[in-house]
Amino acid sequence: MRPLDEKETTQVFEKLFKFTGNNLKNVVENPSHEGPDPAPGRYCFRLQKNRVHYVSESLVKRATNIKREKLVSLGTQVGKFTKGGSFHLTIQCLNLLATNAKHKVWLKPTSEMSFLYGNHVLKGGLGRITENIVAGDGVVVFSMADVPLGFGIAAKSTQDCRKMDPNGIVVLHQADIGEYLRMEDDL
Repeated sequence: MRPLDEKETTQVFEKLFKFTGNNLKNVVENPSHEGPDPAPGRYCFRLQKNRVHYVSESLVKRATNIKREKLVSLGTQVGKFTKGGSFHLTIQCLNLLATNAKHKVWLKPTSEMSFLYGNHVLKGGLGRITENIVAGDGVVVFSMADVPLGFGIAAKSTQDCRKMDPNGIVVLHQADIGEYLRMEDDL
């Protein structure tokens, strides 16, 4: 477990910024009230076996007593670096993204299962959408009851969504909570 270098930090922050926008400041400066210290600590990003974790500093200090090869996970896994060197967000960071999301999409109850099976979000399944979404922005997908279901990339802007037919793709699927069942061994 080690801190991210400058190149890795840039990749992680660029990907998080795509989904959180200016709320990335809230992620980085979030106070941590874990541990024995009465003063709140901070959260930081650590790399363990090509996986990036969002963890409190007090937990990092306590984890130094564990051998590297024995440490499986620590804090919240945000994403992982591929063998090619690119960074991908994983479904475990959904709560972090949902609380700080800049752009949101709400699905009708009839299309929730389709999204949870790994399909893209279609215009016909769209319940609500935030304003000012541009194609290529990161979007967090919610149910109509405000339960975060996953995240993806906007295929169309908010204005284009109003004009398209019901079978047009609005959000390209990246991750959903159904992955906990479908990819149980890989997580």
